[in-house]
Amino acid sequence: MKKLILLATLVGANFYHAQTQVIAHRGFWKTNPTTAENSIAALKNAQQLKVYGSEFDVRMTKDGVLVINHDEHINGVEIAAMDFKSLKKQKLSNGENLSTLEKYLKQGKKSEVKLILEIKPAKTPELETEMVEKTLAMVEKYKLQNQTEYISFSLHIAKELKKQNPKALVQYLAGDLSPQEIKNLGIDGVDYHYNVFLEKHQDWIEQAKNLGVITNVWTVNDSEIYKKLYDAGVQFVTTNTPDVFLNINKSRE
Repeated sequence: MKKLILLATLVGANFYHAQTQVIAHRGFWKTNPTTAENSIAALKNAQQLKVYGSEFDVRMTKDGVLVINHDEHINGVEIAAMDFKSLKKQKLSNGENLSTLEKYLKQGKKSEVKLILEIKPAKTPELETEMVEKTLAMVEKYKLQNQTEYISFSLHIAKELKKQNPKALVQYLAGDLSPQEIKNLGIDGVDYHYNVFLEKHQDWIEQAKNLGVITNVWTVNDSEIYKKLYDAGVQFVTTNTPDVFLNINKSRE
């Protein structure tokens, strides 16, 4: 009987680990040669690599156009303070123009790779609500609801996403709320820096697992840290080196 229980435990653990998935951080840009973060080229690379998902960042211009960029500024220009007409010719480091969310989603639709859409915090709750409305509408326009997952450092954005679309899969990034608190808010997951799980709150992975709260970790580029998270049962890892971690997964199959 003890042998059967042990076997069931091992099978369960292996199944859980089999679900550990790799997400390309701002696309797969750390190639040879490298391309630009949050570029269409980086998204295409992630799609070709066949990772679970490709993460990217959404901001809004002064006139309400959703664009793809991590920082508040591009080439020294503040995105939220400028109309899109004045921004659309801004270049990424690989020569691409600043992409709109619409253009990005059109490329995303060409593959089954999940679109891990981060809505960046805005200056007011009202602007954040507008961003949520426009983002959800754009995703619906291209019928990508089942392919898109949402993350944000803004708790207001996370709650607003669930309010406007209860079926949306939403994870919170800031690292300051326990899995139980996230569960109580009706948010689907925690997507925290790896130090939160490995150093500050080592019990949170198990707590999240017991609560059915998704666990995701950013931004892991060290293989040894990845292995620790993998062994701990983290479900998703976001990385600049998705090709390396996919190879680790293959070696453990």
